[in-house]
Amino acid sequence: MSTSQGIRTHTCGELRASDAGATVRLSGWVASHRDLGALVFLDLRDRYGITQVSFDESTPEELLAAAQKLKTESVVHVEGTVRVRPEANKDRPTGEVEVLATALEVLGPAKTPPFEIDAERISDELRLTYRYLDLRRPRPAAAMHMRHRVLLALRNRLDAQGFLEIETPVLTKATPEGARDYLVPSRVHPGKVFALPQSPQIFKQILMVSGMDKYFQIVKCFRDEDLRADRQPEFTQLDMEMSFVDEGMVQAVIDDAVSGATEAVHPGKCPPTPFPRMTWADAMERYGSDKPDLRFGVELADVSEVVAGCGFGVFEKAVAAGGKVRVLAAPGGASLSRKEIDGLEALAKEQGAKGLAWAKVAAHVSGEVVLSGGISKFLEAPVVKALLDTTGAGDGDCLFFGADTFHTSAAALSAVRLALGRKLDLVDRERFEFVWITDFPMFDQDEETGELTPAHHPFCMPAEEYPGQLVEDPAKTVARSYDLVLNGYELGSGSVRIHDAAMQRRVFEAIGLPEQEIEDRFGFVIHAFEYGAPPHAGFAVGLDRLVMLLAGEDSIREVIAFPKTAQAACLMTGAPTTVPEEQLLEAGVRPVATGDDAGEVAS
Repeated sequence: MSTSQGIRTHTCGELRASDAGATVRLSGWVASHRDLGALVFLDLRDRYGITQVSFDESTPEELLAAAQKLKTESVVHVEGTVRVRPEANKDRPTGEVEVLATALEVLGPAKTPPFEIDAERISDELRLTYRYLDLRRPRPAAAMHMRHRVLLALRNRLDAQGFLEIETPVLTKATPEGARDYLVPSRVHPGKVFALPQSPQIFKQILMVSGMDKYFQIVKCFRDEDLRADRQPEFTQLDMEMSFVDEGMVQAVIDDAVSGATEAVHPGKCPPTPFPRMTWADAMERYGSDKPDLRFGVELADVSEVVAGCGFGVFEKAVAAGGKVRVLAAPGGASLSRKEIDGLEALAKEQGAKGLAWAKVAAHVSGEVVLSGGISKFLEAPVVKALLDTTGAGDGDCLFFGADTFHTSAAALSAVRLALGRKLDLVDRERFEFVWITDFPMFDQDEETGELTPAHHPFCMPAEEYPGQLVEDPAKTVARSYDLVLNGYELGSGSVRIHDAAMQRRVFEAIGLPEQEIEDRFGFVIHAFEYGAPPHAGFAVGLDRLVMLLAGEDSIREVIAFPKTAQAACLMTGAPTTVPEEQLLEAGVRPVATGDDAGEVAS
């Protein structure tokens, strides 16, 4: 027979009992192959579904022989007649029918795959090396489908509100934005480099100066930093900016866009908008984190005054040094074994804590609720009562204490809280809990040097409590910035931007940039502000992370078509790779010999 590749009358997920008797043509991959001698059955798969194809005693001998030789994952074209199956497969939308084949053509023969496509457990290394096979599997394929629906919903929501989708450059100027830049040597300008953008921050602000008013794009960004499960060297974000707005207007737009995307893939699961708001200070006080997971209600309580004179040296020293003693009450935590508690203490130490004090809550034979185990022997009855009143803990719970500086105790107990949420099954994994975190510190301050760095980026508008605070006491300045958090993950950040050239210079000076460096690196931005810049604000949503959470995955690699490994390498293509020395020299790059690794270069 003769066919053209890709020609088909139906997809493999389309046929139903109402199509019985129809002559059809299908194309797809052989998902399974069952040879019973005089009978051969194929499950034919494409992105739309699976249809069973049969060859029986009525099949010509030559056609039956060809069917018997088929290998799984080969691409084939089939012609035949739809008929109702004697016994339906109720787990499959096409399960009521099969196609009795009258013609077969192998369009793309396949070697034996390195793993079974329907296998449940495959190593990440093997999956990423053969990503084109991995994407044929139901779960990765479903993630790609979901990603498309999320991005489409976001685009539609923003388009409906009058936003323009505008592309910004990929080859741009290196600017400090919190991570190392990926650099691209210029052949035309020897000795000079482009940088791949960490974000389109400067360009979107310049678009506001240009009068574009409402901008967005779904854009690739690049950061040369150490990777985690929710980070990649190249990632995708929804970037947006608006003129003549305040924080609330930006947040309302994002509420609408993100809730629309959530509803597109999980109807009825998105909480109502507007999403709740919480200040940074409140989040740190209650949860020890600026990205709290609100799917369970365990909160931290400051008990520094309660335990200041309790006689337990660790607590008293922490309070005397100006630190904090905070506690969280784990519902049902008394069931934890000593080994499990030791594991929580190790987790706290990873966050810089010296240890993790604890005590279990139990009902005494007298009916009184008391503490047992851990540090209970150091706490007198009045202190115990105050702790129980403060936390609301009861029989069967467990108290965990952090005694250190504000930030260390927060980090330690936040990590313990999240671990307890998983370990004690406190987290409702079917819920999506969004929250806005607002009023961040303008700067992070190095505890040893006192050096200031932008908590978000240097283009955030400061919210000065009094005129001149940015110059006189910058470490205490609050930024008009805001993050959107979902289920304990930061989805993205935004802020009201600086649109005044003088204010922008003062922020650069606050982080220690000399005048010449300001001019060299950011002069074009400041000069743009001198030609009439409107008040503006914006936001960026990490789309890989959003889709990861909506898909119920634990890593953004699962929702990116061709992700990198934790070492920033592509196992499928072998990138990064070496290139011929003459190509490097042409780009103005001098190779550096480092043993067997010829991949390092110097400019």
